[in-house]
Amino acid sequence: MKIAITGATGFIGEKLVDKLAVKHQIVIFTRNIEKAKSAFKASLLSNLEFVSYTPKQAGEWQKKIDGCDAVINLAGAPIAERWTTDYKREILESRQLGTRMIVEAISQGENKPKVLINASAIGYYGTSETETYTEISPAGNDFLAEVCQSWENEAQKVTSEGVRLVIFRLGIVLGNGGALAKMIPPFKIFAGGPIGSGKQWFSWVHIDDVVNMIENALTSDNIEGTFNATAPYPVTMNQLCETLGNVLKRPSWLPVPSIALELLLGDGAKVVLEGQKVLPQKTQEVMNYDFQYSNLKSALEDIVRR
Repeated sequence: MKIAITGATGFIGEKLVDKLAVKHQIVIFTRNIEKAKSAFKASLLSNLEFVSYTPKQAGEWQKKIDGCDAVINLAGAPIAERWTTDYKREILESRQLGTRMIVEAISQGENKPKVLINASAIGYYGTSETETYTEISPAGNDFLAEVCQSWENEAQKVTSEGVRLVIFRLGIVLGNGGALAKMIPPFKIFAGGPIGSGKQWFSWVHIDDVVNMIENALTSDNIEGTFNATAPYPVTMNQLCETLGNVLKRPSWLPVPSIALELLLGDGAKVVLEGQKVLPQKTQEVMNYDFQYSNLKSALEDIVRR
């Protein structure tokens, strides 16, 4: 297959390209070609094509979508930053306008891709310590929920072009990088512990499972619609930190007060401090996905071992 990917140099994107480029031709859309080239193994470069693009603006880059068999859209500004008014706009527009430009490119092409796989997030549901969410749960009404709705609404427009659409609402992805990379160092110096109350839900997923889900969706014509990319057994923040401490053979004893995170991230701290319990009901029952890592301890042991 010839597969176009945005967000290829991100945490998930790099792992995905490493796997797909062994079998497929990958077209990587990036704002910095030299930086993108340095992110991948030299042995894979013969299967990679790099295209310079402006995610939120139409341009010549859109013509490169024509002739691709599939598009995987993972691009979006990082969430774990201080949410100023300007940055909140960037969080929204990088997803809303970025996806709009991708769909526009698909609609203009003569040889349209068969499938668009678009990222979203479990922020779609809002936050709660008591509710349990599945793919049929309604959207929340906070900032991230509104971002995810706008993001998904832009992606949905591709179905009018006869293109199969798969949306993955991503949980907190665990791997060598991302959220876990920020949590492990304090534990290693015996200063690890839960963030905030510790009672908030942490709906996690191993990065290998995310990559496998995307790969399955590429080649299975019957996979269509919206799926939660979260492991079947979410945990609380207390449980996460206790398990991480056990795996690292370190105590989980020094809580990080909410105010410390709020000072660092402002409104962005909401993602970590409030959380939500999300189950992959449709992912298991409709997609028939069999999780490689459904248990948190085995997932963390694998990541720490690597």
